[in-house]
Amino acid sequence: MTTQVPPRLTTTAGAPVTDNQNSLSAGPRGPLLMQDWQLLEKLAHQNRERIPERVVHAKGWGAHGTLKITGDISHLTCAKALQPDAETPLILRFSTVAGELGAADHERDVRGFAIKFYTEEGNWDLVGNNTPIFFVRDPLKFPDFIHTQKRHPRTNLRSATAMWDFWSLSPETLHQVTILFSDRGLPVSPMHMNGYGSHTFSLLNDAGERVWVKFHFKTRQGHRHYTNAEAVEVVGQTREGYQEALFAAIEAGEFPQWTMQVQIMTESQAETFPFNPFDLTKVWPHADFPVTDIGTLELNRNADNYFMEIEQLAMSPSNVVPGIGFSPDRMLQGRIFSYADAHRYRLGTHYEALPVNRPVCPVHNYHKDGAMRFLPPDTNPDAYYEPNSFAGPVETPSFREPPLPLDGPADRYDHRDGNDDFIQPRALFELFDEGQKARLCANIAAAMRTVPDAIAQRQIALFTRVHPEYGAGVQSARETLAKEG
Repeated sequence: MTTQVPPRLTTTAGAPVTDNQNSLSAGPRGPLLMQDWQLLEKLAHQNRERIPERVVHAKGWGAHGTLKITGDISHLTCAKALQPDAETPLILRFSTVAGELGAADHERDVRGFAIKFYTEEGNWDLVGNNTPIFFVRDPLKFPDFIHTQKRHPRTNLRSATAMWDFWSLSPETLHQVTILFSDRGLPVSPMHMNGYGSHTFSLLNDAGERVWVKFHFKTRQGHRHYTNAEAVEVVGQTREGYQEALFAAIEAGEFPQWTMQVQIMTESQAETFPFNPFDLTKVWPHADFPVTDIGTLELNRNADNYFMEIEQLAMSPSNVVPGIGFSPDRMLQGRIFSYADAHRYRLGTHYEALPVNRPVCPVHNYHKDGAMRFLPPDTNPDAYYEPNSFAGPVETPSFREPPLPLDGPADRYDHRDGNDDFIQPRALFELFDEGQKARLCANIAAAMRTVPDAIAQRQIALFTRVHPEYGAGVQSARETLAKEG
């Protein structure tokens, strides 16, 4: 029991509260009074305590940490956060893609792995997943895909038919579907999975030379995964297993770590590579583009307030810093717009001024007014437009990126020999041992149990094109389930 003198309870305007236990009324049995401004304030505030949840990645868990660079890629990038011996504070948010805020943590799903680096040159947001690829390669298909992961407009239930109908009509999803229903589709905790930037980005050095890059974060805790049956048991005991595990580990001083790695591709290699190197449904083979260890990411501090630091955390691939840039990756180009736009809707016009989103470096721009503008007053009120003659903020042409190589036909990178949707899922399937193949096929068969047979057979035909054993395995598993009733 604390003996410290408690602070004075006040209203949001700072006035002292005289009674926080009883409403004002006209008498012992009389009606309440409109004069009870404290009651009205408390009820009105409670009605507004929730903000819209994220359309995707709604359920999440996160913590603060540090990135320490131990390798040397200074010849490839001038980004200060990636220079040898640099240490950068960060916050990392894990999430599930499909589930709502109240969903169980241990559901088979892709996991978000999103990092905000607070660099001295501005915030760098690397918004990825626990898989190196994704279901679709074009942002035009993303809203439709997400509709299949959400609730049916009539039943208000998740629809296996919608998911498998979309997947069976979109062969580009095969690679991600294979990963999702493999052992790695159900990590036991956030600490026991990898993270990936997934997209292709660019690194730029002081000379303005560009290379293409993929970012990876390999778990140092080892890979651990649940089967479907094990996950059902866990969910029966707790729906918050990820939050419990991550929070408890950090509180106990067991700080999780990941090795940061990069894959590098030159612009000339991209020109001659047998498939589109900017296709988000494909990986760069490690044999051709080996990974290089460059640093250590560690999580070492829990949030003091979940809502302020994790729920209001807003990241966007549009947040890059000098030395790191974009690529012709179509999904990346779409996310550059959609993420920031989602935050403006969900959190408000000035979401990046919230403490968890605020850069650690000075910020100078000409954005004005709008709802909830709580920034300090302008120190130079005459410079509220640009260009101006009053010493307002000016552009820095030296940080301009060289133009992206977009000349040539629109399908420059798309239609190449070997650029199909079956090669990489086949290579992945062939890496699995017999037990992993059996669990993969069983997981898929269970997920398709209620799906109309015509859709299931269309999907099995795609699996067969990946590998005859794949299609036969799923068909056999479906027949076994049917016999079991």
